[in-house]
Amino acid sequence: MRLVLDWDGTVTERDTLDLVLREFGDDEIYDRAEAELDAGRMTLNEVIAAEFATVTAPLDEVVAYVVEHACVRRGFAELARAKHPLVVSSGFHELIEPVLEREGALDEVELRANRVDARPDGWRVLFRELETCAECGEPCKRGDLPPGEVVYAGDGHSDYCAALAADRVFATGSLARYLDERGVNYEPLTDFRALV
Repeated sequence: MRLVLDWDGTVTERDTLDLVLREFGDDEIYDRAEAELDAGRMTLNEVIAAEFATVTAPLDEVVAYVVEHACVRRGFAELARAKHPLVVSSGFHELIEPVLEREGALDEVELRANRVDARPDGWRVLFRELETCAECGEPCKRGDLPPGEVVYAGDGHSDYCAALAADRVFATGSLARYLDERGVNYEPLTDFRALV
């Protein structure tokens, strides 16, 4: 059995991409892009690219902000040491790794995430996954799921397709609502003690 975790809103209590965009991005573009995602008129990758093109702050300033403000869900460090999970994120190595290091878990997880080119004229996202999924019609995390039995924990849009392919799911946020609407069983995610 392999444990696969989403990062933003799952390992972290609040989505750190949202934290960055609200502090350093353009609120109007953020709100418009999120509405387009909800309406199905933009893919998640298109939304992330549009939102982060409005961020012009230096990477080190943003990393310092994230490290100061990101709250990790209780039990994560213990879970990482015990299970060595695969963390699959639509976020960025450059923002995730400093928080993992702060938590003493950098060497305890396998991380698959996007990268960012933090340009002063607007950040450019270097997406790790560009192939369109046959199931959901956009690049997604399903292809990251290892063979065999998978326990998946997630909270949002980027987790929808992967959660449907997992054997056991822990969900919160819009992922929980999405699974409820489809009659798919899951266990509520409150902290990580249940997964250790």
